[in-house]
Amino acid sequence: MKYLNLLLFLLLLLSSCTGESSEQDCIKILTGAEQTEKYLPLLLNKNIAIVANHSTIIKDSHLVDSLLSLGVDVKKIFSPEHGFRGDAEAGEFVKNYKDEKTGLPIISLYGSSKKPGLNDLNSIDIVVFDLQDVGIRHYTYISTMHYVMEACAEAGVELLILDRPNPNGFYVDGPILDTIFQSFIGMHPVPIVHGMTIAEYAQMINGEGWLKNRMKCRSNYIPCENYTHDSLYMLPVKPSPNLQNMLSVYLYPSLGFFEGTSLSAGRGTEFPFQVFGGPNLKNLEFTFTPRSINGVCKYPKHENQKCYGLDLRNINIEDLLAQKKINLEWILFGYKNMESQKDFFNPFFYNITGNKELKEQIVQGKSAEEIRESWQSDLERFKEIRRKYLIYKDFE
Repeated sequence: MKYLNLLLFLLLLLSSCTGESSEQDCIKILTGAEQTEKYLPLLLNKNIAIVANHSTIIKDSHLVDSLLSLGVDVKKIFSPEHGFRGDAEAGEFVKNYKDEKTGLPIISLYGSSKKPGLNDLNSIDIVVFDLQDVGIRHYTYISTMHYVMEACAEAGVELLILDRPNPNGFYVDGPILDTIFQSFIGMHPVPIVHGMTIAEYAQMINGEGWLKNRMKCRSNYIPCENYTHDSLYMLPVKPSPNLQNMLSVYLYPSLGFFEGTSLSAGRGTEFPFQVFGGPNLKNLEFTFTPRSINGVCKYPKHENQKCYGLDLRNINIEDLLAQKKINLEWILFGYKNMESQKDFFNPFFYNITGNKELKEQIVQGKSAEEIRESWQSDLERFKEIRRKYLIYKDFE
Protein backbone atom coordinates (compact mmCIF):
# COMPACT_ATOMS: atom_id res chain seq x y z
CA MET A 1 0.00 0.00 0.00
CA LYS A 2 3.06 2.24 0.34
CA TYR A 3 2.90 3.61 -3.21
CA LEU A 4 -0.86 3.30 -3.73
CA ASN A 5 -1.68 7.00 -3.61
CA LEU A 6 1.19 7.94 -5.94
CA LEU A 7 0.10 5.22 -8.38
CA LEU A 8 -3.52 6.38 -8.27
CA PHE A 9 -2.45 9.95 -8.92
CA LEU A 10 -0.30 8.98 -11.88
CA LEU A 11 -3.13 6.91 -13.31
CA LEU A 12 -5.45 9.86 -12.88
CA LEU A 13 -3.06 12.10 -14.80
CA LEU A 14 -2.65 9.51 -17.52
CA SER A 15 -6.42 9.09 -17.80
CA SER A 16 -6.71 12.74 -18.88
CA CYS A 17 -4.73 11.83 -22.00
CA THR A 18 -6.90 8.93 -23.09
CA GLY A 19 -10.46 8.30 -24.19
CA GLU A 20 -12.30 11.45 -25.21
CA SER A 21 -9.57 13.88 -24.12
CA SER A 22 -8.22 16.15 -26.83
CA GLU A 23 -4.58 16.36 -27.83
CA GLN A 24 -4.46 19.79 -26.14
CA ASP A 25 -5.27 18.17 -22.75
CA CYS A 26 -2.06 16.13 -23.01
CA ILE A 27 0.34 19.04 -23.56
CA LYS A 28 2.81 19.49 -20.73
CA ILE A 29 2.25 22.41 -18.40
CA LEU A 30 5.15 24.86 -18.52
CA THR A 31 5.88 27.05 -15.52
CA GLY A 32 6.83 30.68 -15.97
CA ALA A 33 10.43 29.90 -15.01
CA GLU A 34 10.75 27.31 -17.78
CA GLN A 35 10.02 29.92 -20.46
CA THR A 36 13.37 31.70 -20.27
CA GLU A 37 13.01 33.13 -23.77
CA LYS A 38 10.14 35.30 -22.54
CA TYR A 39 11.88 36.96 -19.61
CA LEU A 40 15.62 36.75 -20.25
CA PRO A 41 15.55 39.95 -22.39
CA LEU A 42 13.93 41.75 -19.43
CA LEU A 43 16.78 40.80 -17.09
CA LEU A 44 19.96 41.21 -19.13
CA ASN A 45 22.05 44.26 -18.25
CA LYS A 46 19.99 44.79 -15.09
CA ASN A 47 20.78 44.28 -11.41
CA ILE A 48 18.59 41.41 -10.26
CA ALA A 49 17.44 40.09 -6.88
CA ILE A 50 15.55 36.81 -6.69
CA VAL A 51 13.01 35.59 -4.12
CA ALA A 52 13.74 31.89 -4.22
CA ASN A 53 13.98 28.57 -2.42
CA HIS A 54 14.52 24.92 -3.34
CA SER A 55 11.31 24.93 -5.44
CA THR A 56 12.71 27.64 -7.75
CA ILE A 57 13.74 25.24 -10.48
CA ILE A 58 13.84 24.84 -14.23
CA LYS A 59 13.65 21.08 -14.74
CA ASP A 60 16.77 19.83 -12.87
CA SER A 61 18.47 23.20 -12.55
CA HIS A 62 17.94 25.91 -9.95
CA LEU A 63 16.75 29.18 -11.49
CA VAL A 64 19.61 31.09 -9.86
CA ASP A 65 22.20 28.77 -11.42
CA SER A 66 20.47 28.95 -14.81
CA LEU A 67 20.33 32.74 -14.84
CA LEU A 68 23.95 33.09 -13.76
CA SER A 69 25.00 30.75 -16.58
CA LEU A 70 23.03 32.91 -19.03
CA GLY A 71 24.86 36.05 -17.97
CA VAL A 72 22.18 37.58 -15.75
CA ASP A 73 23.66 39.79 -13.04
CA VAL A 74 22.06 38.30 -9.93
CA LYS A 75 23.10 40.41 -6.94
CA LYS A 76 21.30 38.73 -4.04
CA ILE A 77 18.73 36.14 -3.00
CA PHE A 78 15.77 36.65 -0.68
CA SER A 79 14.60 33.44 1.02
CA PRO A 80 11.16 32.75 2.61
CA GLU A 81 10.10 30.46 5.46
CA HIS A 82 12.07 27.15 5.34
CA GLY A 83 15.11 28.93 3.89
CA PHE A 84 16.80 28.99 0.49
CA ARG A 85 17.48 25.26 0.45
CA GLY A 86 14.06 24.40 1.96
CA ASP A 87 15.51 22.54 4.93
CA ALA A 88 14.39 24.77 7.82
CA GLU A 89 11.37 23.51 9.70
CA ALA A 90 8.08 25.42 9.94
CA GLY A 91 8.45 28.55 12.05
CA GLU A 92 12.23 28.19 12.40
CA PHE A 93 14.11 31.52 12.54
CA VAL A 94 16.42 31.77 9.51
CA LYS A 95 19.47 34.05 9.53
CA ASN A 96 21.17 35.87 6.66
CA TYR A 97 24.15 34.04 5.21
CA LYS A 98 26.17 33.52 2.03
CA ASP A 99 25.34 30.73 -0.43
CA GLU A 100 28.33 28.39 -0.67
CA LYS A 101 27.72 27.43 -4.29
CA THR A 102 27.28 30.89 -5.83
CA GLY A 103 28.80 33.17 -3.19
CA LEU A 104 25.64 35.31 -3.31
CA PRO A 105 24.29 36.92 -0.15
CA ILE A 106 21.05 35.35 1.07
CA ILE A 107 18.75 37.70 2.93
CA SER A 108 16.20 35.90 5.07
CA LEU A 109 12.58 37.03 4.92
CA TYR A 110 11.80 34.73 7.83
CA GLY A 111 14.20 36.00 10.46
CA SER A 112 14.66 39.39 12.08
CA SER A 113 12.51 40.87 9.31
CA LYS A 114 9.88 39.53 6.94
CA LYS A 115 10.19 42.44 4.53
CA PRO A 116 13.16 43.61 2.44
CA GLY A 117 14.54 46.93 3.65
CA LEU A 118 15.24 49.92 1.41
CA ASN A 119 18.96 49.16 1.68
CA ASP A 120 18.30 45.61 0.49
CA LEU A 121 16.80 46.98 -2.73
CA ASN A 122 19.37 49.71 -3.24
CA SER A 123 20.73 49.50 -6.84
CA ILE A 124 18.33 46.61 -7.68
CA ASP A 125 16.41 47.09 -10.95
CA ILE A 126 14.12 44.04 -10.89
CA VAL A 127 13.10 41.57 -8.20
CA VAL A 128 12.19 38.14 -9.60
CA PHE A 129 9.71 36.15 -7.51
CA ASP A 130 9.55 32.39 -8.08
CA LEU A 131 8.17 30.16 -5.31
CA GLN A 132 5.95 27.08 -5.52
CA ASP A 133 2.83 27.90 -3.52
CA VAL A 134 0.15 25.36 -2.53
CA GLY A 135 -2.88 27.67 -2.59
CA ILE A 136 -3.69 27.79 1.13
CA ARG A 137 -4.14 31.07 3.02
CA HIS A 138 -1.95 30.08 5.97
CA TYR A 139 0.90 28.87 3.73
CA THR A 140 3.29 31.78 4.19
CA TYR A 141 4.72 32.25 0.69
CA ILE A 142 1.85 34.61 -0.25
CA SER A 143 2.57 36.65 2.89
CA THR A 144 6.21 36.89 1.83
CA MET A 145 5.02 38.06 -1.58
CA HIS A 146 2.87 40.76 0.07
CA TYR A 147 5.89 42.21 1.89
CA VAL A 148 8.12 41.95 -1.20
CA MET A 149 5.47 43.82 -3.21
CA GLU A 150 5.25 46.46 -0.50
CA ALA A 151 9.04 46.88 -0.39
CA CYS A 152 9.23 47.12 -4.19
CA ALA A 153 6.47 49.75 -4.22
CA GLU A 154 8.32 51.82 -1.61
CA ALA A 155 11.65 51.53 -3.44
CA GLY A 156 10.24 52.01 -6.95
CA VAL A 157 11.59 48.62 -8.04
CA GLU A 158 9.80 46.40 -10.55
CA LEU A 159 8.63 42.93 -9.56
CA LEU A 160 8.60 40.08 -12.07
CA ILE A 161 6.62 37.00 -11.04
CA LEU A 162 7.40 33.68 -12.69
CA ASP A 163 4.10 31.93 -12.20
CA ARG A 164 3.60 28.31 -11.18
CA PRO A 165 0.43 26.16 -11.10
CA ASN A 166 -1.56 25.99 -7.89
CA PRO A 167 -1.96 22.27 -6.97
CA ASN A 168 -5.08 23.20 -4.98
CA GLY A 169 -6.29 25.67 -7.59
CA PHE A 170 -9.30 23.60 -8.69
CA TYR A 171 -11.68 24.81 -5.96
CA VAL A 172 -12.40 27.60 -3.47
CA ASP A 173 -13.53 26.86 0.10
CA GLY A 174 -13.34 27.81 3.76
CA PRO A 175 -14.19 30.80 5.92
CA ILE A 176 -13.04 34.26 4.84
CA LEU A 177 -10.40 35.78 7.10
CA ASP A 178 -11.69 38.45 9.50
CA THR A 179 -8.87 41.02 9.49
CA ILE A 180 -8.90 41.26 13.31
CA PHE A 181 -7.08 37.91 13.08
CA GLN A 182 -4.59 39.17 10.50
CA SER A 183 -1.14 37.65 10.94
CA PHE A 184 1.72 36.33 8.82
CA ILE A 185 -0.29 33.12 8.34
CA GLY A 186 -3.31 35.07 7.10
CA MET A 187 -2.92 38.62 5.83
CA HIS A 188 -5.88 39.08 3.51
CA PRO A 189 -9.68 38.61 3.54
CA VAL A 190 -9.64 35.45 1.45
CA PRO A 191 -10.86 31.90 2.19
CA ILE A 192 -8.53 29.14 3.36
CA VAL A 193 -8.47 27.72 -0.18
CA HIS A 194 -8.39 30.71 -2.53
CA GLY A 195 -7.99 28.94 -5.89
CA MET A 196 -5.42 31.33 -7.37
CA THR A 197 -1.85 31.11 -8.62
CA ILE A 198 0.86 33.37 -7.21
CA ALA A 199 0.55 35.78 -10.17
CA GLU A 200 -3.23 35.93 -9.89
CA TYR A 201 -2.97 36.51 -6.14
CA ALA A 202 -0.47 39.34 -6.68
CA GLN A 203 -2.93 41.03 -9.04
CA MET A 204 -5.58 40.80 -6.32
CA ILE A 205 -3.23 42.32 -3.70
CA ASN A 206 -2.57 45.26 -6.01
CA GLY A 207 -6.12 45.59 -7.30
CA GLU A 208 -7.81 45.47 -3.89
CA GLY A 209 -5.39 47.96 -2.35
CA TRP A 210 -4.08 45.60 0.34
CA LEU A 211 -0.56 47.03 0.46
CA LYS A 212 0.26 49.64 3.08
CA ASN A 213 -1.33 53.01 2.29
CA ARG A 214 -2.95 51.32 -0.72
CA MET A 215 0.33 51.54 -2.63
CA LYS A 216 0.65 49.79 -5.99
CA CYS A 217 3.57 47.56 -6.87
CA ARG A 218 4.82 47.90 -10.44
CA SER A 219 4.68 44.26 -11.44
CA ASN A 220 4.69 41.92 -14.40
CA TYR A 221 4.38 38.16 -14.73
CA ILE A 222 5.23 35.27 -17.01
CA PRO A 223 2.18 32.98 -17.05
CA CYS A 224 2.21 29.19 -17.14
CA GLU A 225 1.46 27.60 -20.50
CA ASN A 226 -1.24 24.94 -20.95
CA TYR A 227 -2.56 25.42 -17.39
CA THR A 228 -6.17 25.97 -16.34
CA HIS A 229 -7.83 25.77 -12.94
CA ASP A 230 -9.09 22.33 -13.88
CA SER A 231 -5.52 21.07 -14.34
CA LEU A 232 -3.99 18.54 -11.99
CA TYR A 233 -0.36 19.37 -11.40
CA MET A 234 2.13 17.07 -9.70
CA LEU A 235 4.76 19.14 -7.90
CA PRO A 236 8.29 18.25 -9.07
CA VAL A 237 9.70 18.86 -5.56
CA LYS A 238 8.09 19.02 -2.13
CA PRO A 239 7.23 22.68 -1.45
CA SER A 240 8.25 22.50 2.24
CA PRO A 241 9.62 19.84 4.61
CA ASN A 242 6.25 18.65 5.95
CA LEU A 243 4.39 18.48 2.64
CA GLN A 244 6.20 15.43 1.37
CA ASN A 245 3.89 14.14 -1.35
CA MET A 246 0.76 15.08 -3.29
CA LEU A 247 -1.55 13.43 -0.78
CA SER A 248 -0.26 15.70 1.98
CA VAL A 249 -0.70 18.72 -0.32
CA TYR A 250 -4.33 17.78 -0.96
CA LEU A 251 -5.04 17.00 2.72
CA TYR A 252 -3.32 20.12 4.01
CA PRO A 253 -6.41 22.41 3.75
CA SER A 254 -8.38 20.01 5.98
CA LEU A 255 -5.68 18.82 8.38
CA GLY A 256 -4.20 22.29 8.82
CA PHE A 257 -6.96 22.98 11.38
CA PHE A 258 -5.23 20.60 13.79
CA GLU A 259 -2.29 23.01 14.05
CA GLY A 260 -4.58 25.13 16.23
CA THR A 261 -5.59 22.25 18.50
CA SER A 262 -4.02 19.83 20.98
CA LEU A 263 -4.04 17.10 18.31
CA SER A 264 -1.11 16.40 16.01
CA ALA A 265 -1.31 16.40 12.21
CA GLY A 266 1.63 14.02 12.04
CA ARG A 267 4.55 16.42 12.32
CA GLY A 268 7.52 14.45 13.60
CA THR A 269 6.57 11.32 11.65
CA GLU A 270 7.37 10.03 8.17
CA PHE A 271 3.85 10.95 7.08
CA PRO A 272 3.03 14.55 8.16
CA PHE A 273 -0.38 15.88 7.08
CA GLN A 274 -1.53 12.38 6.23
CA VAL A 275 -2.65 11.39 9.75
CA PHE A 276 -3.98 13.05 12.88
CA GLY A 277 -4.32 12.10 16.52
CA GLY A 278 -3.19 12.63 20.07
CA PRO A 279 -2.58 10.88 23.42
CA ASN A 280 -6.09 11.76 24.59
CA LEU A 281 -7.89 10.45 21.52
CA LYS A 282 -8.57 6.90 22.71
CA ASN A 283 -10.20 3.69 21.44
CA LEU A 284 -8.59 3.90 18.01
CA GLU A 285 -6.40 1.18 16.53
CA PHE A 286 -3.97 3.38 14.61
CA THR A 287 -1.14 4.94 16.60
CA PHE A 288 1.95 7.02 15.86
CA THR A 289 4.71 8.53 17.97
CA PRO A 290 6.08 11.95 16.95
CA ARG A 291 9.84 12.39 17.24
CA SER A 292 12.27 15.19 16.44
CA ILE A 293 13.52 14.98 12.86
CA ASN A 294 16.38 17.28 11.88
CA GLY A 295 15.48 19.63 9.06
CA VAL A 296 11.82 18.63 9.20
CA CYS A 297 10.42 19.05 12.70
CA LYS A 298 12.21 19.68 15.97
CA TYR A 299 10.25 19.22 19.19
CA PRO A 300 6.94 18.18 17.60
CA LYS A 301 3.69 18.26 19.48
CA HIS A 302 3.42 15.20 21.77
CA GLU A 303 7.05 14.30 21.18
CA ASN A 304 7.79 10.67 22.16
CA GLN A 305 4.18 10.10 23.22
CA LYS A 306 1.92 7.48 21.67
CA CYS A 307 -0.86 9.20 19.74
CA TYR A 308 -4.14 7.52 18.81
CA GLY A 309 -5.80 8.68 15.65
CA LEU A 310 -6.78 8.14 12.03
CA ASP A 311 -4.48 7.10 9.20
CA LEU A 312 -5.52 8.77 5.93
CA ARG A 313 -2.73 7.40 3.75
CA ASN A 314 -5.00 4.83 2.12
CA ILE A 315 -7.72 7.33 1.29
CA ASN A 316 -8.93 7.18 -2.31
CA ILE A 317 -7.15 10.17 -3.82
CA GLU A 318 -9.53 10.28 -6.78
CA ASP A 319 -12.49 10.70 -4.43
CA LEU A 320 -10.58 13.34 -2.47
CA LEU A 321 -9.99 15.38 -5.62
CA ALA A 322 -13.59 15.00 -6.75
CA GLN A 323 -14.97 16.49 -3.51
CA LYS A 324 -13.42 19.90 -4.23
CA LYS A 325 -13.91 21.04 -0.65
CA ILE A 326 -12.33 21.11 2.79
CA ASN A 327 -13.26 18.01 4.79
CA LEU A 328 -14.70 19.20 8.10
CA GLU A 329 -15.56 15.72 9.35
CA TRP A 330 -12.02 15.13 10.64
CA ILE A 331 -11.86 18.21 12.87
CA LEU A 332 -15.38 17.41 14.14
CA PHE A 333 -14.33 13.82 14.81
CA GLY A 334 -11.25 14.97 16.70
CA TYR A 335 -13.23 17.30 18.95
CA LYS A 336 -16.03 14.79 19.67
CA ASN A 337 -13.58 12.03 20.61
CA MET A 338 -11.31 13.99 22.94
CA GLU A 339 -11.24 12.84 26.55
CA SER A 340 -11.26 16.49 27.65
CA GLN A 341 -12.81 18.81 25.10
CA LYS A 342 -11.88 21.93 27.07
CA ASP A 343 -8.24 21.24 26.18
CA PHE A 344 -8.90 20.83 22.47
CA PHE A 345 -8.36 24.35 21.07
CA ASN A 346 -5.37 26.64 21.46
CA PRO A 347 -5.27 30.38 20.59
CA PHE A 348 -3.56 29.61 17.26
CA PHE A 349 -6.86 28.14 16.03
CA TYR A 350 -8.21 31.64 15.35
CA ASN A 351 -5.18 32.44 13.17
CA ILE A 352 -5.67 29.26 11.15
CA THR A 353 -9.43 29.65 10.68
CA GLY A 354 -9.40 33.44 10.44
CA ASN A 355 -12.57 33.81 12.47
CA LYS A 356 -14.21 33.07 15.83
CA GLU A 357 -17.26 31.38 14.39
CA LEU A 358 -15.77 28.02 13.43
CA LYS A 359 -14.64 27.25 16.97
CA GLU A 360 -18.09 28.23 18.29
CA GLN A 361 -19.81 26.08 15.67
CA ILE A 362 -17.70 23.05 16.57
CA VAL A 363 -18.38 23.50 20.30
CA GLN A 364 -22.11 23.88 19.59
CA GLY A 365 -22.15 20.55 17.74
CA LYS A 366 -22.99 21.98 14.33
CA SER A 367 -22.77 19.55 11.42
CA ALA A 368 -20.30 19.93 8.57
CA GLU A 369 -23.18 20.89 6.28
CA GLU A 370 -24.40 23.61 8.67
CA ILE A 371 -20.91 25.02 9.05
CA ARG A 372 -20.27 25.02 5.31
CA GLU A 373 -23.59 26.73 4.65
CA SER A 374 -22.53 29.61 6.92
CA TRP A 375 -19.60 30.33 4.57
CA GLN A 376 -21.51 30.42 1.31
CA SER A 377 -22.60 34.05 1.00
CA ASP A 378 -19.08 35.28 1.81
CA LEU A 379 -17.58 32.76 -0.61
CA GLU A 380 -19.82 33.91 -3.42
CA ARG A 381 -18.74 37.51 -2.86
CA PHE A 382 -15.10 36.45 -2.84
CA LYS A 383 -15.51 34.49 -6.08
CA GLU A 384 -16.82 37.64 -7.77
CA ILE A 385 -13.71 39.54 -6.66
CA ARG A 386 -11.43 36.63 -7.59
CA ARG A 387 -12.86 36.47 -11.10
CA LYS A 388 -11.44 39.94 -11.89
CA TYR A 389 -7.87 38.76 -11.38
CA LEU A 390 -7.81 35.34 -13.02
CA ILE A 391 -5.21 34.77 -15.71
CA TYR A 392 -6.26 31.20 -16.56
CA LYS A 393 -9.54 29.58 -17.48
CA ASP A 394 -11.47 28.85 -14.30
CA PHE A 395 -12.54 25.42 -13.05
CA GLU A 396 -15.89 24.07 -14.18
